Amino acid sequence: MTRVTALSLPAPAKINLLLHITGKRLDGYHQLQTLFQFLDLHDDLHFQLTNDGSIRLAPILAGVAVEDNLVMRAAQLLAPFRKNHQLGVAINLQKNLPMGAGLGAGSSDAATTLLALNLLWQLNLDLTQLAALGLQLGADVPVFIFGQTAWAEGIGEQLQSAKAEEATYVLIFPGCHCDTGSLFSHPDLPRNTPLIHPQNAQQHLGENDFEALVRRLYPAVEAAFVWLAAEHQHGYLTGSGASIYCRLDNPAQAEALLSRLPKGFAGYKPSAWVTKGCNQSLAHVKLIEHKGSLLNFA
Repeated sequence: MTRVTALSLPAPAKINLLLHITGKRLDGYHQLQTLFQFLDLHDDLHFQLTNDGSIRLAPILAGVAVEDNLVMRAAQLLAPFRKNHQLGVAINLQKNLPMGAGLGAGSSDAATTLLALNLLWQLNLDLTQLAALGLQLGADVPVFIFGQTAWAEGIGEQLQSAKAEEATYVLIFPGCHCDTGSLFSHPDLPRNTPLIHPQNAQQHLGENDFEALVRRLYPAVEAAFVWLAAEHQHGYLTGSGASIYCRLDNPAQAEALLSRLPKGFAGYKPSAWVTKGCNQSLAHVKLIEHKGSLLNFA
């Protein structure tokens, strides 16, 4: 088989179509039920094989040490599996997605790195093995490894394949960053939402147990919700924030709404996009072009 020596892959954003916190474990982690869907918005990663065994990542992100970047950590996690330790890689990370916005960008970057290096280094690990490695980097990494819309439980790592309408959305990042750790430890966060059956998920779309608390603590998030309501649109929080999405009937309607976006929310400059839900990760779509197939959920 001819070795692939260079590869470019997207690392897509995700949204939570619902997010319930159903309990807290003895180890401090929270039990969740959530429905993940990917978007056609993404970071871009470019991988080039090298022959000096080194792993290099550029550019350096502001406020993130190279050794702490999940892309570097993912590459280092796979490095011991190389049969030829002279094989290295140079990685260029093009950040298009805001960090700390509830879109899973860091986890997605890590998953794309695992998928890409598994191919470039010819490791032949399956998706279950890659997901187990990815879980060491974060609870959201496995869903990006499997690359399908998914119902998730546990801390987000217990996955079942699911489907959701591939709707048109306006996605708004109000410009502020929500501190997920502080939110999880906040006494006012709901922690006992009753369990639901995955088959009933459609009845709970848009519900997010973080929303009320985030809107109270972060004025820019609240301002974005208020603006959407004034535009007769219903906004939904993704993850622990700060990004909000609203569903539109078609791309033209979405573009019209986007054109009216205010220049600021509570002193923060927002970013916003028209985007589409995807039941398959764009990283997987691209990989199939290289490999012909990918493993799916068992």
